Amino acid sequence: MEGRIIDVKGNKLYIEHHNPFEGRPTIVFLHDSLGSVQLWRDFPAKLSEVTGCNVLVYDRLGYGKSYPMFTHERPVNYMELEADLLNDLLIEMNIDNAILFGHSDGGTIALITAAKYSERVKAAICEAGHIFVEDVTLKGVYDAWDAYKTTNLPERLQKYHGDKVEMLFRAWTETWTRDDYRSWNIEHLLKHITCPLLFIQGEADEYGTLDQVEKTVSQVSGYAEKYIIPGIGHTPHKEVPELALKKAAEFIGKFF
Repeated sequence: MEGRIIDVKGNKLYIEHHNPFEGRPTIVFLHDSLGSVQLWRDFPAKLSEVTGCNVLVYDRLGYGKSYPMFTHERPVNYMELEADLLNDLLIEMNIDNAILFGHSDGGTIALITAAKYSERVKAAICEAGHIFVEDVTLKGVYDAWDAYKTTNLPERLQKYHGDKVEMLFRAWTETWTRDDYRSWNIEHLLKHITCPLLFIQGEADEYGTLDQVEKTVSQVSGYAEKYIIPGIGHTPHKEVPELALKKAAEFIGKFF
């Protein structure tokens, strides 16, 4: 897929758009808090192939090949603002039949976007997303911060994010560990999700418990199913890509 930079209300975002299937939905991939288009590797292309759906993958502002963040300081509702920007991106791309596939922060953004913009979002796959803050989540963030200071993690991230690494890492870790972020919660939005939802979670996810899954699928208003994978951590699409691909394709095939 060829990539390009587009301007969405002053935000210069890197996108890759593969659009060969006329009249079919577009699967929009939303990366995690340290992710990028490149880090999805071939998963989007494979899901496109098995479902006959178009694909849009993009780097959020400050990530990958998109332009840098304006500041590392984020408001508590930063993921709701990302959902608003995603809706603007969908409008810009003339996509009104999106299937969102989001991982971690991207999963949360997928849930929020599905709740707020149902006219454009026709289904959502949330992989390891969060709807509230847990102690295990904070432990995962602190562990990542230790790894950033004591290992070659910064150098490995620079391969994907260039000179934006320190800002995006601070934006993630400092936001999640702030006192005012402890009460962040989006459960009030879940009842507005009416499109079909699949929640994928590794049973050994180091960033969240199964409460995230159960409380999500029980509070949405539309069809919802969960897929819990034993012995798997925070990134099922990388740890067991064949299982994640098969389940996502099966879910999409039910409705499209």
